[in-house]
Amino acid sequence: MDVVDNAGGNRFELPLDGGTAFVDYRRDGGRLVLDHTEVPAQFAGQGVGSRLAKGVFEQLRASGRKAEIRCEFLQGWIAKHPEYGDVVEG
Repeated sequence: MDVVDNAGGNRFELPLDGGTAFVDYRRDGGRLVLDHTEVPAQFAGQGVGSRLAKGVFEQLRASGRKAEIRCEFLQGWIAKHPEYGDVVEG
């Protein structure tokens, strides 16, 4: 499944068989502040966080939005994937 933007819940979600991985965000003017990433424990170490991160940055790019990253996991991920630097601010 693909990452979806649950705008009403202020989070990006990756539905999984048995849970949902997500990135919480808040709006700050025209950008999103990515605050927290959570992957269900049973999926730890299986690349779910990376799939989620890539989906989030792909959605941001496709929609023309920018993000400030406050989440340590996403900060580490984006450092390894500079090709998504065009959607990062701050």
